[in-house]
Amino acid sequence: MRKQTIKGLAVGLVAVFALAACGSSSSTSDTVAADTTVAADAPGTGMKIGLLYDITGRGDKSFNDAAAMGYDKAMAEFSGATFTESAPTGDEDRPERLKTLIEAGNGLIVCVGFLWTKDCGEAAAAHPEISFAIIDDIIDSPNAASLLFSEEQGSYLVGYAAALKSTSGKLGFIGGVRTDGIGKFEAGFKQGALAANPSATIEVKYASEPPDFSGFNDPAKGKTIAAAMYKSGIDVIYHAAGGTGAGLFAAAMESGKAAGEIWAIGVDSDQYNSVAAENGQEYILTSMLKRVDVATYDAMKAYINGAPLSGTIRFDVSTDGVGYSASNSAIADVADKLEVVKADIIAGTVVVTDKP
Repeated sequence: MRKQTIKGLAVGLVAVFALAACGSSSSTSDTVAADTTVAADAPGTGMKIGLLYDITGRGDKSFNDAAAMGYDKAMAEFSGATFTESAPTGDEDRPERLKTLIEAGNGLIVCVGFLWTKDCGEAAAAHPEISFAIIDDIIDSPNAASLLFSEEQGSYLVGYAAALKSTSGKLGFIGGVRTDGIGKFEAGFKQGALAANPSATIEVKYASEPPDFSGFNDPAKGKTIAAAMYKSGIDVIYHAAGGTGAGLFAAAMESGKAAGEIWAIGVDSDQYNSVAAENGQEYILTSMLKRVDVATYDAMKAYINGAPLSGTIRFDVSTDGVGYSASNSAIADVADKLEVVKADIIAGTVVVTDKP
């Protein structure tokens, strides 16, 4: 993990707190540091912003890392503000992580993921002086912004691509935990695949069932599921499983088949760019892009500019809030068709379901 430099409040502020280990670790302590070179009139001076990751924090190369990109962009742009990031080790320490950010005087707290809904919702009601933003759920409070995504639309596009690139007509979907939110990924993927190839078959497996949420951080389970799918003749697998998705890429590498014979599809961030070559990069055909980075940055920018976001804000295909990545040139031969489908979704000609 690289160290973060988080700008302090004014010239002469001298305090550096130890950075916590993150990356693939299952815990991340509050991280904050100061920089004595910040000008007194730097953007955001005197403001404090906190970010609460979901379990695993930075380093999942997916959902949390997408939020981290927005956080880093805001931190670089608003150099006078103080930024703090924190990740829970499990549900039991969520309240304490949140309490720490509140007591530190953060004026905006961004909560990443629906597992924060209860704690952040209660905090928003109890602290009307603080602005909150939650990604992937709704907090019904005037001082809170609910940042939602049309994941089914982006999943439709990668499902369409999967069916076009498949030679067997057999596709797979690996979900982290069977929830309504992950169901949107499944629903869009299946609809898109069947639109491209009505005779395609899609096998669906989930790594865990509620109340067990370990399925978002279980690469070994992801690898087992994916290996069985590849062995059965499935040649394209899409995951919506957070850190568990690393197991998909590992299974592809160990399948004995070359990239092009089988494919994996990533999620949230452009995983072709974030996954190292030795970890299966060449097998990643595309990724369903969910611009959590944009949502995170927009919430922070609005707060710094004195107009905190509130209410429900949706990011969809029409706003490039969701989409697909084209970093792997292997997707180029179907890109024109995907752009036509994307235009149809925007025009309303294609309506994507959000229910499996």
